Amino acid sequence: MTIEIKICGLSTPEAVDRAADLNADMAGFIFFEKSPRHVATDSAAALAERARTRGLTTVAVTVDMDDAGLDEIVARMKPDWLQLHGGESPERAAEIKARYKLPVMKAFAIREAADLERIAPYQGIAERFLFDAKPPKGSDLPGGNGVSFDWQLLATLDGTASYMLSGGLTKDNIGEALSISGATMVDVSSGVESAPGVKDLDMMDAFVRAVQDADKRRLQE
Repeated sequence: MTIEIKICGLSTPEAVDRAADLNADMAGFIFFEKSPRHVATDSAAALAERARTRGLTTVAVTVDMDDAGLDEIVARMKPDWLQLHGGESPERAAEIKARYKLPVMKAFAIREAADLERIAPYQGIAERFLFDAKPPKGSDLPGGNGVSFDWQLLATLDGTASYMLSGGLTKDNIGEALSISGATMVDVSSGVESAPGVKDLDMMDAFVRAVQDADKRRLQE
C-alpha cells in the first residue's frame, strides 16, 4: 500500500495487535491527561514494545510537555517519533529534536489557508507535519475531536512539506479526503472508536479497507 496509516490513541494490547495485523505503519500513544486516550507511561512502554515487535513505528504524542515529562517518556517508552500537538514554538521544537535525537512531527490546527502558512518556520526542524482540524468551541482537546477541515486548502502547499492528514477521518469520508487532498499519509483516532478512547476493532478493519480501496483507485487513474 502506498498510503501510510497511523492509528493514534491506542491503549490496549488488542488494538495494537489489530493495527499490526492490518499492516498499519504507525502506532500513536497519547500523553495528555485531559484526553480519553491518555496512557500512563508504564502502560505506553509495554504497548510500544508490543507494537515494535510487530513492526509498527511508535509515536509519543505530547502537548506542550516540559523536559522532565519528555525525559520520562523517551527513557521508558523509547518512541521512534515525538509528535508535538500543542503550541510548541520552532525554537522549542528544535530544542526537543536536539535533546532526544528523534524525528519530530509537528501538528497544526487548520481552518483557513493562512493556518498553513504557520508551518514555514518549522521547515527544516520537523521531519513531518500533521494537519488536524481546529477544535470546536469548548473542547479541551487539541486533537481527537472528530471534526475535519476543508481538504481543498492543502492544494496551496508547494509540495515540499511532508505531511499527514488528520481530523475527523472515517471509513465513509477517507476516500474523498484522499482524492481531494492528494495526501499520502493519514492519521485516524476517533474515527475508529465506538466511544471516546475505545478503539473498535471492526471499525479499524473498515477504515484500513477504505484506505486500500482509495489507494487502488488512485493507482488506476
